[in-house]
Amino acid sequence: MACGKRHRGWVKWRDGFGHKLFHFFLLCHLSPVVTGHIRYSIPEEMKKGSLIGNVAQDLGLDLKRLRSGHARIVSAESVQYTELNADKGILAVKERIDREQLCGDTTPCSFSFEMILENPMELHQITVEITDINDHSPIFETDQINFDISESATTGARFSLTRSEDPDVGVNGLREYLLSENDHFVLKQHSNADGKKYAEMVLQKPLDREANPNLSLKLIAVDGGTPQRSGTVNINVAVLDANDNAPVFNQSVYKAVVTEMSPKDTYVTTVNASDADFGSNSMITYHFSDHKSGLNNLFRIDEITGIIYINGDIDYEKEKKFELRIDAKDQGGLTDSSKVIIEVIDVNDNAPVISVMSFTNTVSEDSPPGTTIGIINVKDLDSGDNGQVSCKIDGNAPFKMKSNLRKYYTLITDSVLDRETVLEYNVSVIATDGGIPPLSAQITFNLKVSDVNDNAPVFSQTVYTAYIKENNSPGLPFITLKAKDPDENQNSRISYILEDTNIGGSPVSRYVSLNVETGVAQAIGTFDYEQIKEIVFVVKAQDGGSPPLSSNVTVTLFIQDQNDNPPQVLYPVQTGGSMVAEMVPRSADVGYLVTKVVAVDVDSGQNAWLSYKLQKATDRALFEVGLQNGEIRTIRQVTDKDAVKQRLTVIVEDNGQPSRSATVIVNVAVADSFPEVLSEFSEFPHDKEYNDNLTFYLVLALAVVSFLFITCLVVIISVKIYRWRQSRILYHSSLPVIPYYPPRYSDTLGTGTLPHVYNYEVCRTTDSRKSDIKFGRAASQNILMMDPSSTGTMQRIQSEKSILDEPDSPLERPNASAGCSPLSFKDELGNGPGSVFRTGGTIRGLFCWKHCQGFGLGFAEACGR
Repeated sequence: MACGKRHRGWVKWRDGFGHKLFHFFLLCHLSPVVTGHIRYSIPEEMKKGSLIGNVAQDLGLDLKRLRSGHARIVSAESVQYTELNADKGILAVKERIDREQLCGDTTPCSFSFEMILENPMELHQITVEITDINDHSPIFETDQINFDISESATTGARFSLTRSEDPDVGVNGLREYLLSENDHFVLKQHSNADGKKYAEMVLQKPLDREANPNLSLKLIAVDGGTPQRSGTVNINVAVLDANDNAPVFNQSVYKAVVTEMSPKDTYVTTVNASDADFGSNSMITYHFSDHKSGLNNLFRIDEITGIIYINGDIDYEKEKKFELRIDAKDQGGLTDSSKVIIEVIDVNDNAPVISVMSFTNTVSEDSPPGTTIGIINVKDLDSGDNGQVSCKIDGNAPFKMKSNLRKYYTLITDSVLDRETVLEYNVSVIATDGGIPPLSAQITFNLKVSDVNDNAPVFSQTVYTAYIKENNSPGLPFITLKAKDPDENQNSRISYILEDTNIGGSPVSRYVSLNVETGVAQAIGTFDYEQIKEIVFVVKAQDGGSPPLSSNVTVTLFIQDQNDNPPQVLYPVQTGGSMVAEMVPRSADVGYLVTKVVAVDVDSGQNAWLSYKLQKATDRALFEVGLQNGEIRTIRQVTDKDAVKQRLTVIVEDNGQPSRSATVIVNVAVADSFPEVLSEFSEFPHDKEYNDNLTFYLVLALAVVSFLFITCLVVIISVKIYRWRQSRILYHSSLPVIPYYPPRYSDTLGTGTLPHVYNYEVCRTTDSRKSDIKFGRAASQNILMMDPSSTGTMQRIQSEKSILDEPDSPLERPNASAGCSPLSFKDELGNGPGSVFRTGGTIRGLFCWKHCQGFGLGFAEACGR
């Protein structure tokens, strides 16, 4: 085939190609990277368009795959020598290839490039080896070589000849030197360590200046190509007069070491030769026997001293070792040659070079760790540790570098990304070599993180509290709910939804409405604090992602009370059919508790704080009202001059703004007896809700009670007289005295002479300043209630008068040492009167029976307060 030998197959990456630049672009995340390697061998100087090989066939690829994968060639060479025809799957020559220009002396000569296919991504490495053709002839640097040789030169003297250069390599390179036929010299050929050949003339027959002062020879350099090429240089030999000793170097090989990038005129080494002749024939000069321009530009030698200096820029990456040939020549033309081997030491003078093969500038925040972001190629022209490169991520970015192939690094994610935390990353990749000091290169990738709906809306508070005053106007907004979603675009668009809950059996939507866009909550109707004091409902914030995310928050709406209810008086009861009068005895002391006004306010807070004030009074100097407790007390001693009828107007106010109030009228009777009260209160005009019929019922009740009282008194006196007479009879007789207790007077069984028995214990109020039982009081406190609709007057008298027997009678004095039984109230009227009597706010009994043990005496005694 015209393309020469071809090799294909899968191979590992080799160090020989590691220094080539490699650029490709990653087309799909996590796509498998397939590395194929094929090698072609072609001769140099092929015409443009010449076939190199069928890539599709050699890689086993279909032509459709080449076209759909957008197959293309990526090369780091400045000149593209090849081109790919994706339609035919062939690789052809694009530019003229000159092996000598491309590789110089380096063998084998080849260049590499990569073919990339997308969807999925495939990477195939192609190496093209350029074989040499014999397109160059050996060339001598000069047209002629001149020698001045003394006729005394001894047999075996050697004369170095200029080396011929042939850019071709291998069999096409320089094969041998030929010397034209002559009688004095023969040619000897040698090879350097690098394989290059050079020649020397060896004198095999002494010269005779007198016979032949000048000799003309030809030196022919022949290569091994087909057809064979050659080059010729003329050698002129001038025979000098006798110079019997030639210079001799003290070393056949000199070795030196230089560091690359050493400055000009840096000392390398010194060569030394000596000549046994005397005078001018012993004067030696030193010269480079190889006048190759490259070495002359890099080194120079002092002709007199033999010191070699650096004359140019030494670059280890271009040449690692130099071999110089030095000639020592005396004045007679005799010479000796020596070799100087100079090794170059590498220094870290090349920083790593980073090449981006592929990079994607956007990555989703839900990408798993290990997602490929980009691929880079890193190379360093230095050698050894100076060329060993390591890559790392600068900073604490959640990425890391992973090396799949030599000098190729993949940038991948190291953890889960969160766009809400970091929107974008500037990922700095630093490549550092192993030199001292190390050199580095840096490249920065700007990577944006795309959003996914991974965050639910979040309210600023876990619980919201709102307040609204009762009697509000419908549609009044009372709170604005705000939730935030750190996502972006549609994922952060929030809708506010009122969750279905029941408030007292009714849906919450009956009370509250919610704007789905703004989150403003409004009252649908008017609230009444006395009916509902708080509303608890749940609001859901939902974003617009797919699927949507949401969160809930509880909102408590407190209804604030307003002062929309006046106080309500519970006591004293204001009725249209009766009139209640509080009785105050004329013996009442200062601070006597008359009654207490009780009021409530259905409002709350300070709107329900009540204060009591005396607005009007018959005698303002006699009574006062407690500001906080509503107690009506006397503020001075009651006198006989005080009117029996006292009318007090008490106003009850709340503490609201503005305040509301209620008024109550309290009637007070200042009297020691009921007749006095009745006489005064019977004069109340009709417009004060008193009726004449009430007087009739009160008088009738008083008559009945008086009749019962007198009857009981007569019975008691009769029994006492009867018992006294019985005791006298027993006393005059000689029989022992046995006390007799009639069974009808048992105080505990309730079987007295009256048909109804009431047991009533003596009690007192906590604010009373009197003792529990008072003996000998003329009258006690009374309360009078008159009903205008009644035909008579009813009253209850608590201990109107104490009944005492004669003090001289032993039966009339109670036994002080005997215990007293409970008091019994005997009422001839059966259920008792229907009117209520109060003294100091405490209900009292009307009559009490006190039975003293030992005497069996029963008498009426008024109960104490």
